[in-house]
Amino acid sequence: MFVTLAYIAIFLVCSWAIFRIHQKSHSLSKSVFIAIFLGAVIGMSLHLVAADNSKIVIDWYNIIGNGYVNLLKLVAVPLIFISILSAINKLENNAGIGKMSLTIVGCMLCLVMIAGFIGLLTAHVLGLDASAFSHMQSTLTADDVSKTTAISLPKLITSLIPTNVFLDLTGARSVSVIGIVIFTLLAGIALLKVKQDAPEDGKKLSVGINAIQIWVMKMVRIVIALTPYGVMALMAGVFSAYRLEQFASLLGFIAACYIAILMMFIVHALILVFSGNNPINYFKTVWPVLTFAFVSRSSAASIPLAISAQEKMGVQSTIANIAASFGSSMGQNGCAGIYPAIMVAMIAPTMGIDPLSIHFLLAMLPAIALGSIGVAGVGGGGTFAALIVLSTLNFPVALVGIFIAIEPIVDMARTALNVNGSMMSGVVANRMLNKRIVGSQCANSNELVDH
Repeated sequence: MFVTLAYIAIFLVCSWAIFRIHQKSHSLSKSVFIAIFLGAVIGMSLHLVAADNSKIVIDWYNIIGNGYVNLLKLVAVPLIFISILSAINKLENNAGIGKMSLTIVGCMLCLVMIAGFIGLLTAHVLGLDASAFSHMQSTLTADDVSKTTAISLPKLITSLIPTNVFLDLTGARSVSVIGIVIFTLLAGIALLKVKQDAPEDGKKLSVGINAIQIWVMKMVRIVIALTPYGVMALMAGVFSAYRLEQFASLLGFIAACYIAILMMFIVHALILVFSGNNPINYFKTVWPVLTFAFVSRSSAASIPLAISAQEKMGVQSTIANIAASFGSSMGQNGCAGIYPAIMVAMIAPTMGIDPLSIHFLLAMLPAIALGSIGVAGVGGGGTFAALIVLSTLNFPVALVGIFIAIEPIVDMARTALNVNGSMMSGVVANRMLNKRIVGSQCANSNELVDH
C-alpha cells in the first residue's frame, strides 16, 4: 500500500510540474515531451524496483490515461459533426463537397499502396523468410479467418452507408465514424438547399450552427489541454509492462516493421517537400498527436487531436475532419499497408514468387488498397488487414497468427503512422484542391480579359 501511495504522489508531483511549465511556455508540444520522459522513467522504475506493485499502481494511473482516451472519444463525434457542418455552412454551393471527399479518399489509397511497397521492399532487403517461423504455433481462430472470407468490395461500400445515425452516434458499428461523416455531408448539402430556398430559415440555422461550434470547440480544447497528463499515465503503463522475453524470438520481424515505418515517415516528409510544405514545421505541429497515437494505440481517440493539428497547418476544417475521420477506419499506412506487405514478402519466396516483379506488384498493391477499406468493414487493425490481403492473394494465413503475441509492440508505431497518414491525406488534399481553385479562378480571369 505504501508503494502505491508513493507512486500516486510521484504522479501528482510530476503533473504539477508539467502544469507549471505549461503555464510559462504555453507550448503543448514541450509539455507532452516532458510527460513522455517522466512517464517512461516512472514506468521503468515500476518494472525494475516495484514489479510486485506495478499492476495496482497502473490501475490507478489508468484512471488518468484511459480516462483521457475516453474523453477524446467522447468529444470526437460532436466535433466531427459540428465542424463539418459549420464548414459546409460557409460554402456558397455544394459542388465541391463530393470532389473534396473523393480527393481525400484517393490520397489515402495512394499513400497506403506506397506504404505497402515500402513494407514489401524492407522485408525483402532484410531477407525475412516465413519458413524461419514455421516451428511456431499460430494462434488464429476459425472465427478470425471467417470474418475475412465473406468480404467483397460491394459489401464493404454498402456497410459504410449509415442506416441509423443514432446507432452510429453510440459507436455501435466498426464504421460508425464514417457513417457520421456521410450523414453530416448529407445534412450539410440539405442546409445549403435551405439557405437557397428559404433564406430567412437558413440564416437562423447558420447562427445556431456557429454558436454550437464555438461551444463544442471550447469543450474539445479543455480535453486537449489534458494531453500531457494522459500521455504520462499511458507511457508509464507501456514501460511498466515491458517484457523482453515476449518478443526476443521475433525481433527480426519487429525490427523490419519499425524500419519500414520509419521509411514511410521519410516518404511522408518528402511528399510534404514536393507539395510545398515545410516538413520540420509539420512534424513540430503533429508531434503531440503522434505521441498520443503511439502510447494509446487508438486512431479513433486521436481524431480530435488530428483535426486540431491539421487546422493549425491551414487545412480547411471540412478537409481536416473528413481526413481524420476516414483515416481512423481506412487507408491506414501502418496496419493496412506495411504490416500485411511484410508478411507477403516473407511468404512469396516460399511459393516461388518474386515479390518485386511488376506482375506481382500489380496484384498486391490493389489488394493492399482493398484491405485498407476492409479494416473498416471488420475491425481488428493489422491482423484483419493481413488476413484480407493474404486471402485475396491466395496465400496461406497461418503466419498472421504467429505475430499476434507481439502485435501490441508493433501496433504502437503502426498507429502513429496510421494517424500521420490521415493527416498527410488532409494536407495533400487541401493543397491539391486549393491549386484547382486558384487554377480555375485564373482561367476565368483570362476568359474575361479575352472577352
